[in-house]
Amino acid sequence: MRALQFTEYGPADLLHVAEVEEPRAGPGRIRIAVRASGVTPGDTYLRSGMFGERLPLPHVPGVDAAGVVDEVGEGVTGVGVGDEVFGMVDLTLLGGANAEFAVLAAWAPRPASWSWEQAGGAAANAETATRALDLLGVRDGMTVLIAGAAGGVGTVAIQLATARGAKVIGTAGPGTQNFVGSLGAIPVIYGEGLVDRVGAAGAGVGRGGVVDAVLHCAGPVPDLISLAGSPDRVVTIADLSGEHGIRLTHTAGGPGADPQALHGLAIAAELAERGAFTVPLAGVFPLAQGADAHRLSETGHAHGKIVLV
Repeated sequence: MRALQFTEYGPADLLHVAEVEEPRAGPGRIRIAVRASGVTPGDTYLRSGMFGERLPLPHVPGVDAAGVVDEVGEGVTGVGVGDEVFGMVDLTLLGGANAEFAVLAAWAPRPASWSWEQAGGAAANAETATRALDLLGVRDGMTVLIAGAAGGVGTVAIQLATARGAKVIGTAGPGTQNFVGSLGAIPVIYGEGLVDRVGAAGAGVGRGGVVDAVLHCAGPVPDLISLAGSPDRVVTIADLSGEHGIRLTHTAGGPGADPQALHGLAIAAELAERGAFTVPLAGVFPLAQGADAHRLSETGHAHGKIVLV
């Protein structure tokens, strides 16, 4: 099969399409003929070597995909050959989705309202956003700040938090205020003076904070702690430094053994069927232009999810 891969760590230019062996669906897994698959910042970090040289090379990146089931592993029930699904690979493998065939460890039916491109980019962001909102205990009546709200996880988190009944404030650049507002958040411009702008947008929640909780997807952290009133009320998906005492969330282990992953996908699919959840796309590229997709991700200004078809 054709797959995007890199054979050494470094810049996006090292990505290329190669012929590789097809994966097979083992126990508890399904294989799909991929129609679309996602590109995440984590894919670019791994390729660049930011996380160290931890992968067997060559490596096929990508953790989420959508397609048509063509192989069902032992012990799998409730899904069959020909079904249309979206989902995630076993995250202990750190990739494998940017290919013509992919093995999924967690999946849900593709909502009829989603294009293949939207479905291909939905799973990882839905799982990550759900995990972060659960850690923050987001529920009806809370005020939540999402820093970096125009990105892939931010756009999904706005919708999921709103569906829980939370009031959402989202930080973004001047050119994306309307975009963030269209998803259900109160948009504010990031940068100097952020504390005052968020204070004007929120009603104040006591406990020393302007907001009840913060999901940090991008940008500086110190002002966010001030707005929340305490580091323990801030969860980050982007700050790997550990300097600020805030919680870093990531998916630990393979989602096939993690009910949290299935929980996030099921919620996203249910909301989509009700017309209450969409997947904004920042860019759609053919597999052969995977390097361009990685470059767009590395700008830090992709408004939505980046997808390969």
